[in-house]
Amino acid sequence: MNNKRTELQVSAIKNGTVIDHIASENTFRVFQILNLEHIKEQVYLGTNLESKKLGKKGIIKISGKFFDPEEINKIALVAPHATLIEIKDYEVTKKEKINLPESIDKIVKCMNPKCVTNNQDVPTKFKLITDHHGKTKLSCHYCEKTMAQEDIWFL
Repeated sequence: MNNKRTELQVSAIKNGTVIDHIASENTFRVFQILNLEHIKEQVYLGTNLESKKLGKKGIIKISGKFFDPEEINKIALVAPHATLIEIKDYEVTKKEKINLPESIDKIVKCMNPKCVTNNQDVPTKFKLITDHHGKTKLSCHYCEKTMAQEDIWFL
């Protein structure tokens, strides 16, 4: 008889946020763009976990942290299929798929060194577009330079 444990249980968080269904290859990038290495509360990060929907997925649980719209937009750019779950007093109070906004303002740097946003005090503004392969890209409002997801640099 095989009595080996096949699952690891992680303690529940009393208050905070869970980011679930992150594509495994983007889990560490989500962690980095949210500056979670500087948080003083409990943070759980799992990657390459089994997922019926994605095959492999990542998950991040952060105690005592709720995200503002700017942070959610950052997550959406890196993990557009993620689910955000808010927990209060150990209960799920909100669970929603992250949606890509129509525009991204003031959080991404334009990759064009000649763009006005890189040479004057002008806030960045991008429109989300989909290329002919179905990939989401950003188009700068000012110089019209198009950036793929892997080219995105956050301010």
